[in-house]
Amino acid sequence: MLLFVVLLSFSQEKKKTSLKPYKVGFLYNFGVNENFIFNDVDYTYSTNTYKTQAFYKLGSWKNIDIEMIVQPQIQFLKHQLINEQFVTPDQENYLEKRTEFTKAKTLNLYGVELGFAAKKKVSEKLDIQGTISLGFSFIDKRTERLAKGFTFIENFSLGFSYKTLKNCYLYLGTNFGHVSNLNFQKPNDGYNILGLEIGYSYILN
Repeated sequence: MLLFVVLLSFSQEKKKTSLKPYKVGFLYNFGVNENFIFNDVDYTYSTNTYKTQAFYKLGSWKNIDIEMIVQPQIQFLKHQLINEQFVTPDQENYLEKRTEFTKAKTLNLYGVELGFAAKKKVSEKLDIQGTISLGFSFIDKRTERLAKGFTFIENFSLGFSYKTLKNCYLYLGTNFGHVSNLNFQKPNDGYNILGLEIGYSYILN
């Protein structure tokens, strides 16, 4: 009985430890549709994204450290349809939709994203970092490209993490992002952005 209690206590303590991140942080991203990689002239789209981050160590492979990052976030979006012909006459109430969508809109997106980061040291204080992430979210207004409601968010980021103080890190990078709903609703043309991001993180004791 005593052994059972000790093992149970150890198991619960281990579970608590595994749920505790070793590092926490904050990330800001600014991204736009208009860029040198892709530039859809039918619409304008930009996002200001704010993420809180919790980092978990997963291990290492060939001097590459692997981390998992949990990222609750809010995105403040601006969108406007430029080419009204994108809304075709075969759509229901297409004239009303053209009037609605050609006006500039502000939208909000609320989401949670799970990322997997690979880090490799360049020097004692500098790491190069690549991150692939996927999440789910809710967008609060419809546009000609995406229905209101449930969406997926996908991101690929590449940047540098620099150790500024003993437990503090500054991150600077770029990212490619995509938002769509996997055809759960129509329309589902989605959005693509290229962005710049800056972050700050702190190792917990």
